[in-house]
Amino acid sequence: MGAYNVADICFQWRRQISQHKLLLMRRPPPRSFVSGKPMRALLRPPALFVVLTYLLLSAVPFLPLLFGRPVETAGQVLAIEFVAWLAIWAAFARPAWFHWLLLPAFVLVPVELYLQAYFNQGISAHHLGIIAETSPKESMEFLGYKVWLLAGALLASLFWWAWSWRAACRAPELNWGDDSRWITIALLSCALGTWMYEDRFGLEKAKASAPTARKSSALPPLPAWAEVPFDAKAFARSWPFGLSVRGQEFWKERRYLAELAQRSGAFSFGAQQAQAIELPQTVVMVIGESSRYDRWSLNGYKRETNPLLKKEANLVSLSNVVTAVSATRLSVPVLVSRKPARMSLQAGFAEKSFLTAFKEAGFKTWWLSNQMTFGQFDTPVSVFAQEADVTQFLNLGGFSTHASFDDILLAPLQAAMADASPKKLIVLHTLGNHWNYSHRHPKDFDKWQPSLFGVASPDYNNRAIKEPLNNSYDNSILYTDWFLSEVIARLKSSSHMALMMYVSDHGQTLYDGNCGYAFHGHNTQFEFHVPALVWYSDLYRATHPAKVNQLIRNKRAKLATENVFHSLVDMADIRYDGEQLERSFVSREFKQHKRYVDSYGWTDYDNATFKGDCREVIDRGTPLKQDK
Repeated sequence: MGAYNVADICFQWRRQISQHKLLLMRRPPPRSFVSGKPMRALLRPPALFVVLTYLLLSAVPFLPLLFGRPVETAGQVLAIEFVAWLAIWAAFARPAWFHWLLLPAFVLVPVELYLQAYFNQGISAHHLGIIAETSPKESMEFLGYKVWLLAGALLASLFWWAWSWRAACRAPELNWGDDSRWITIALLSCALGTWMYEDRFGLEKAKASAPTARKSSALPPLPAWAEVPFDAKAFARSWPFGLSVRGQEFWKERRYLAELAQRSGAFSFGAQQAQAIELPQTVVMVIGESSRYDRWSLNGYKRETNPLLKKEANLVSLSNVVTAVSATRLSVPVLVSRKPARMSLQAGFAEKSFLTAFKEAGFKTWWLSNQMTFGQFDTPVSVFAQEADVTQFLNLGGFSTHASFDDILLAPLQAAMADASPKKLIVLHTLGNHWNYSHRHPKDFDKWQPSLFGVASPDYNNRAIKEPLNNSYDNSILYTDWFLSEVIARLKSSSHMALMMYVSDHGQTLYDGNCGYAFHGHNTQFEFHVPALVWYSDLYRATHPAKVNQLIRNKRAKLATENVFHSLVDMADIRYDGEQLERSFVSREFKQHKRYVDSYGWTDYDNATFKGDCREVIDRGTPLKQDK
């Protein structure tokens, strides 16, 4: 009996052990965080391909590392991308349902790579503007052989998107369907609500300081311990989600431009040429950038910065021209329209520019720009640019980074001159002498040493770089001399009655003497006194001798950028109701007027003193009040 019991117990033990082993074999393996599916399922080719695709998209902000450049706030960008992927995955549950939203990111990957490789920067609202406004023909002309490389990359990106979408549809293990999804949505919603509260009512600071400013006092500021560590700039740099911010900036700028354009939409000069001239006519207006009068050897500078222009017999340098404001977006509207200097700080203007006056008089018009469509420095300028029959923005690089040299404008200039229209106005908006000065010219023009040429990130706030900074600036003027001589050479080689005017929008301060300032925005004489010149062909002089005589007579007159509109239109012998010939320096009716500059109010430049080595412009009287 005892033996039977022992055998029976052993049998029962063996049976229980076998059942336990069976249960262990049937227990599911560890499951993935996202969907609860077996971890090994994520290694299936469709799922693995989708995950790697999204990782590659997220790595786009780190492309600068491939070119030896650092990435700003890399840790914040990574954290933001992780949270953003978590949010979109939780919201849609299935990659196949949100993959369509990623199509723009796939399409723009080759563009981002191109910009990082050639211009050291990523896509911005400005670049989206160029993409939106550039025709396929212009793209072909601008990119040259690179267009086929980009086209191939674009097709590859589209194929990549379609293939990864197909993989997402075949990877159900990536679907997020358990309770953790709703928990994640709840947590992210709380974080979003907290951030919105902080943005609306501010953040509580330490007891020693006041709370940050808030729009309403209805509710208290957010406690400091509850602050959401979200950086909007880092989010804008993320990929692909940061593209939404750049797109929003693009549409915001477009709307702003449309509102400015509406103010002058119905305006007309009623302009026409005073007499019919049976000759092909070409007028070129070159708008310079950040160039100061006293760095041109044409104006007495000790260095030979204008070796080519000094050889031109029909060239007149205007020695006493001032600009009202030392900022492009504010100074150029005064230069191209009848906008008074004292209105330059106000957005928009109810009239159009000289482009429309020339169009009404039968001229075909071009605006060819090596500046930017949208941005901190140029948005209002784009409103006037759009008046032209042909508008091309060719600068993909920006201002302070590597960008196209101004010679990029020469090919479209030549194409415009070859146009069949008998009368042409061509505006060339150059990048000129804008910082970074060493990026404004090729190596061949790096004449004065030591310079900043080849220095990746010079500390422009450090006065110790004064010598190389000034040498680089003079080298950029030397390049401007070459560029203008090339424009003149093309005009001379044509059979047209031709004319070219050059005026800079503002100047620069360059640590002059013991001055601690550099660049612009400092109310100095160096920034208000700008170079300007006019070149005319022999045929123009023969046709308009009186205008040429008045030009030479007034070359030392007290002029301002307010005179440019009236003089350029008068040079083309265009008449219109309400014209102000007393503002034209090629007219017998010319009269000098008060020249106001934006220096601690509207200062009368000709009733001012120039203080210290910076030569700050100080009105001897009381500056006029400014309306902004």
